[in-house]
Amino acid sequence: MLSRISLLIMRVGTGMLLVLWGSVRLLGDGMGTKLAEKYYGGVGAANSFQLAFATVEVVIGVLVVLGLLRRYSLIGSAIILVGGAFPIWRHFLDPFGRYLFANPEDANLLFFPSITVAGAALALIAFREHDTLALDSLLKRKD
Repeated sequence: MLSRISLLIMRVGTGMLLVLWGSVRLLGDGMGTKLAEKYYGGVGAANSFQLAFATVEVVIGVLVVLGLLRRYSLIGSAIILVGGAFPIWRHFLDPFGRYLFANPEDANLLFFPSITVAGAALALIAFREHDTLALDSLLKRKD
């Protein structure tokens, strides 16, 4: 039972992270563009890209939270969460900015949990068949 609850918590947590960040991109005043420029070298900073990406992010997040279309939604979630972690790798290896940052104030300890979230996204794929509290798993049982 603990494994089922753990997978549910990971799925809801990673899915809600996508919903919340997608909502920030959709509703925030240029927040997605600012993040893309600051942390991703301007890749994906165009407003039209941000709107499209945010919409996809929210949809995937909702599917992950509900546990629907997991074969695809969990992969989409992992691509976003693991892909988003790569550009901020220095924050994982040097969270206090002592070695890898020219200016220690550029380091951000708040990015460190991103590595855990990326791992959770991958674990959800690896243990998908054990996530029996997902809606698509529950709906299959009723067939």
